[in-house]
Amino acid sequence: MTNQIDRFFSALSDPTRRAVVEQLIDGPAAVSALHDGHAMALPTFMKHLKVMEDSGLVTSTKKGRVRTYQMRQDALRAGADWLNAHRTMWEARMDRLSRLADHMERTRS
Repeated sequence: MTNQIDRFFSALSDPTRRAVVEQLIDGPAAVSALHDGHAMALPTFMKHLKVMEDSGLVTSTKKGRVRTYQMRQDALRAGADWLNAHRTMWEARMDRLSRLADHMERTRS
């Protein structure tokens, strides 16, 4: 699971790839549509798509000469689940720390 999460967050660490995620939220899109608006050469952009596909964040299909990408909802869900689990843990730790600080403040006075 750790390697999958590492690849997930690594894929999302780049602003171009995060922009592609936002584009794909509306549904599948062809490479040409995804590439529009990105100021980089197509081969460079394709490397970003490969990173995303290798991470399991997206899948692609090819029909004729058109390659279409779509989000993998299970990958997004796994990332969200990981974040939620860690958010809950850190909130609990911060609550305990806050209670300890309050207790120390009251006993010092």
